Amino acid sequence: MTDAELIAAAQVSKAWPFEEARKLIKRFPEGKPGGEAVVFETGYGPSGLPHIGTFQEVLRTTLVRRAYETLTGGAPSRLIAFSDDMDGLRKVPDNIENRAVLDANLGRPLTRIPDPFGTHESFAHHNNAMLRQFLDRFGFDYEFVSSSDLYNSGQFDDALRGVLRNWQAIMDIMLPTLRAERAATYSPVLPVSAKSGKVLQVPVAVVDAEAGIVRFEDEGKIIEQSIFGGQAKLQWKVDWAMRWVALGVDYEMCGKDLTDSVRESGKIARALGGRPPEGMIYELFLDENGEKISKSKGNGLTIDQWLTYGSEESLGFYIYREPKSAKSLHIGVIPKAVDEYWQFREKLASQPAEQQLGNPVWHLLRANGYAGGDGDKLPVTYGLLLNLVGVLGANATRDQVWSYLGNYIDDADPAAHPDVDTLVTTALAYNRDFIAPTLQRRKPEPNEALALAALDEELAATSDDATAEELQTMVYEIGKDPHFAFDGLRDWFKALYETLLGSPQGPRMGSFIALYGIANTRALIAEALAD
Repeated sequence: MTDAELIAAAQVSKAWPFEEARKLIKRFPEGKPGGEAVVFETGYGPSGLPHIGTFQEVLRTTLVRRAYETLTGGAPSRLIAFSDDMDGLRKVPDNIENRAVLDANLGRPLTRIPDPFGTHESFAHHNNAMLRQFLDRFGFDYEFVSSSDLYNSGQFDDALRGVLRNWQAIMDIMLPTLRAERAATYSPVLPVSAKSGKVLQVPVAVVDAEAGIVRFEDEGKIIEQSIFGGQAKLQWKVDWAMRWVALGVDYEMCGKDLTDSVRESGKIARALGGRPPEGMIYELFLDENGEKISKSKGNGLTIDQWLTYGSEESLGFYIYREPKSAKSLHIGVIPKAVDEYWQFREKLASQPAEQQLGNPVWHLLRANGYAGGDGDKLPVTYGLLLNLVGVLGANATRDQVWSYLGNYIDDADPAAHPDVDTLVTTALAYNRDFIAPTLQRRKPEPNEALALAALDEELAATSDDATAEELQTMVYEIGKDPHFAFDGLRDWFKALYETLLGSPQGPRMGSFIALYGIANTRALIAEALAD
């Protein structure tokens, strides 16, 4: 594909990253004035560790950024990973062991609370370091920006002055959205107490907008204090709008739970003389029971959990798909995501341009260089690996699996097939934790036993060099034989899975037999018939 062909295909592509990127093209049809970079932003709240929601937002924003660069032939862009670390700590996370340190500092800005882990300057500095490590692990191209740094250094002072100048306009936007009790004490500015160091939720009056002076009550005394230089922060929706204007943010997406915030922050941004960014509101992930995932409930799935049982590419693939539709996020979705990623990757090279741009893998490969080691096709599916290790048992080892792969793959060497080796490791973990404890082979019914015996007889007369397709045909023919009285091939395969593998579903049996070996498969059949 030439650059011109790529741009032409991108201009009409219905892939969601291109649809989002075209919003920016409409905003800047000739590029941003002065050749400036288009600014993409993601936000992170460092009261807790980075999680799968953090990953999804940075990845999806990166996909839109790359789509914008494609449409414009490489126009400059930036991605800001913004940490809201000036926030006051409202609640101690459940997963912190040294809670006393945080309990003693509730209400203080996150960067002014000692690090309970004892490794960094503050609690926020620790979590920010985890964020950077997290993003670097996946190769994201980003600029880290700390809210506290901008407040404390005075870089936000002029934007804060704009908030004071437009105080009444902001109040007119916010007060109708609040309950009466909340409205009575609401202030766009939250001063930081010089006495307690806490971020105060108190009524505030503007004394001098240009000088940044406000008046409020603190511990029974009326205080006049500057809001500049880190002596105050803004309420969330006002803060978000101020940041958009101060940093010149052109694109930011968020979850459905922030729909109202987007609307109100957009109005505030306009009141400040700016323009709210383009963006997409995506649906939230649900757990296996269809409930919203909550960090406090612990009903979600962590990045580490996904990468224990699946690949990095499969995580990106799952997050790419249908961002505006709610999706379940639990352990059970991983195997399918792994195999579907490789199915789409195998198709990519042979697809015409317009189909390539609709292929999730095209976007993922361009995002952060998911290159993989085995080319565009895996010689064995993840589902097949899971069935193999299921038969080998909970104590199966990597070396055992690779010895069986020698029946199926030429040059069955982990060094030659690093992507397969990654999946061997994850399959062993998935089997150990989720499959092996549930497997239970049942005794075959009389007609099933006759069919299994016929399969064994056929396998005994079959060469070890038989291909997976030849073996699959053999299995088909037995299932279609009216003597065994199966109600369709589905019943026959279900019997094979339940009696030989201990599972209600399974792989193409020809592929499994080729992988596991004819002699080993005959041994499985003998065990089933002996029960």
